[in-house]
Amino acid sequence: MAISDVKTFLKKLSFRTGIIILGFCILCYIISFAQMAFPYSASLKGALWVVFFGLAKTFQYVGLIIIGTEGIKRIKKWWQRS
Repeated sequence: MAISDVKTFLKKLSFRTGIIILGFCILCYIISFAQMAFPYSASLKGALWVVFFGLAKTFQYVGLIIIGTEGIKRIKKWWQRS
């Protein structure tokens, strides 16, 4: 399966799915930095940061592919009305 096939599949998903995926992105960003406050070893903290920050970036890019340019315009309009 090529990258273009994956992008085509993701673009077929709904706007709502993209927003949910972006919500997971925010959650992973929070976890990646909040876990630094726990009393774990430095190596475990580093490993957890890499995992959760990597997941956050993955969710971010996938969510943006799903909602696309029109979705971003839609979010901006909603934000301005609020």
